[in-house]
Amino acid sequence: MGRIITINSNKVQKSLETRDILHKKLIEVGFYVDYEYNPKSELIISIGGDGCFLQTIRDYNLPSIPLVGINTGHLGFFPDITPKDIDAFIQSYLQEDYVTQELPLLQTKVTTCDGCFNIFGINEAVVKGDKSRAIHLKLDINNKRVQNFSGDGLIISTSAGSTAYNYAVGGSIVDTSLNVIQVAPISPINTNAYRCFTSSIICSHDSVVNVSPECEFENSTLVVVDGLEYNFKEIDNISLSISDRKIKLLRTSNYEFWSRVCEKFL
Repeated sequence: MGRIITINSNKVQKSLETRDILHKKLIEVGFYVDYEYNPKSELIISIGGDGCFLQTIRDYNLPSIPLVGINTGHLGFFPDITPKDIDAFIQSYLQEDYVTQELPLLQTKVTTCDGCFNIFGINEAVVKGDKSRAIHLKLDINNKRVQNFSGDGLIISTSAGSTAYNYAVGGSIVDTSLNVIQVAPISPINTNAYRCFTSSIICSHDSVVNVSPECEFENSTLVVVDGLEYNFKEIDNISLSISDRKIKLLRTSNYEFWSRVCEKFL
């Protein structure tokens, strides 16, 4: 069949139009195009915004095949190719003029009375209550109690996720060449009764972060991984760590992290 490329697009009109143009151009230079996941593909192209890119990773079960994004959304931090650059991208790809960035995944292991559940994400895991009130959580890092936290919740992010929800709550932007875990508080409470940290905490890549309900009445906890919600009853512990599994992201040869940050955020 020859060289296969998989295209995954959201349903926005601009994305569908871009998909059709891309399909035609790939066929013209000798590729076979598939719209469903194909393990024989050499490349997966996501057409949409950052949400579509993350959805593609989930839909294709954390593929080992390299991914690249064409941005038809708003911010477009992961997808760094624009529709007008399709011709240049195809030529660069044929000439192998690109770099591959490996992004480690965050593993979230949730232990409940019903068993253990493993969830992987590229950006972050958010632990919060399922109701509109403060949640009380025990935070441990490497089996050492850091704090009994009270507030709206905690964000545990990778370096890649430092520019996402973590950044919105005042967390630090971290160069993706640094493999770390960041813990950021969401609306922490500071009173005579509760004393909570107000800035983010950055840990080494081999750290293990444990979060568990402080009170028995916290019997329904929401865990949100890359925007996808999981509601668990009677959580005993949530363990978060950097996984050995990685996502391969194709970048243009002139890609540089801080230039990208300045372009998108500053």
